[in-house]
Amino acid sequence: MRYRPFGSLDWNVSALGFGCMRFPTDNGTIDEREAIRMLHAAIDGGVNYLDTAWPYHDGQSEPLVGRALAQGSYRGRVRVATKLPSWLIKSPVDLDSYLDRQLDRLQLGTVDFYLLHTLSRTYWDTLLEFDVLRWAERARAAGKIRYLGFSFHDSFEVFEEIVTAYAWDFCQIQYNYMNVNYQAGRKGLRMAARRGIPVVVMEPLLGGNLASAPPTVRTVWDRAAVRRSPAEWALQWLWDQPEVTTVLSGMSTMEQIEENLAAADRSKVGVLSEEERTLVRGAKSAFDELAAIPCTECRYCMPCPYGVNIPRNFAAYNKAEMYGNLSGARGEYAWMEKAFAMGLDKTDERAASCIQCRRCEPKCPQHIVIADEMQRVHSALSASA
Repeated sequence: MRYRPFGSLDWNVSALGFGCMRFPTDNGTIDEREAIRMLHAAIDGGVNYLDTAWPYHDGQSEPLVGRALAQGSYRGRVRVATKLPSWLIKSPVDLDSYLDRQLDRLQLGTVDFYLLHTLSRTYWDTLLEFDVLRWAERARAAGKIRYLGFSFHDSFEVFEEIVTAYAWDFCQIQYNYMNVNYQAGRKGLRMAARRGIPVVVMEPLLGGNLASAPPTVRTVWDRAAVRRSPAEWALQWLWDQPEVTTVLSGMSTMEQIEENLAAADRSKVGVLSEEERTLVRGAKSAFDELAAIPCTECRYCMPCPYGVNIPRNFAAYNKAEMYGNLSGARGEYAWMEKAFAMGLDKTDERAASCIQCRRCEPKCPQHIVIADEMQRVHSALSASA
């Protein structure tokens, strides 16, 4: 295993971290015996950073991690990260309530790395209203958490505001070679690094979509002098960058653990040649050409007066086309409806909410006939499709 400095901490983190949200399951329940075997194998292979959260596996992940680490000497060999469920915080008392329950679930007296989960404009404003940063300092003084960070899902502008609002110990962003300009993106990665903030990368394989390659992308990889799997290309592209501290992989099989451990052993800053970096850009272009709707996510069409998240709908639909992942696209579409029903989003952002007013269409630089495409998206991705 290769290790990297974790900011100013007197501790080095494994290049590969274990994201505990995609354990093997049996009828919706974690296959506990196999999941624990996998966690132990990863730790034995040098992984020393485990990332979990309150909602993963419908609340089963944190307790599973706790039981796995209670065996043998495994707890002393890793640092554990978990996250405050921002969307469930309705009053200041909820802050302590959830943290205390998470400590109990994990069988820990202290969480090593605690994140404010999935920060967006809405959740950040709500947590600030409840004075979350001062609360976190009290929790740190009480020994409940050691280091404070946040995970992020919004625009670069919101990231910039959050990252400069506090002396964060670390942060976590979605980043991969398809998402260079998405959310925080490379600009956010480099901004955090300049401030001395370690960056933990999630979604390195874009939910597994980059672990395989359609023929046009495979043609790109076949030009390389060094043979790598599509998954390793995506991982090495991240490890090649000095600003990346560690890369989380949500591994579901022992085979994935073995492959990723081997890839991590080969990792280092500068591992790719300039010719290989050009190949990665070529793979991105090949994927982009498979998009059915030429949306660049510029957001000129937003906001929709009826609450439709136009780029998000197009991205979900394009995922089905680009990566052959219709089930994943339908899952994202269903989540939009669920998030509205749960009160997480203020509007139902699905294409189903489009009333065909067409006010957005003159604003689109790509000249997409948005109203017509919204009908196509809903028809393909709705539960009745």
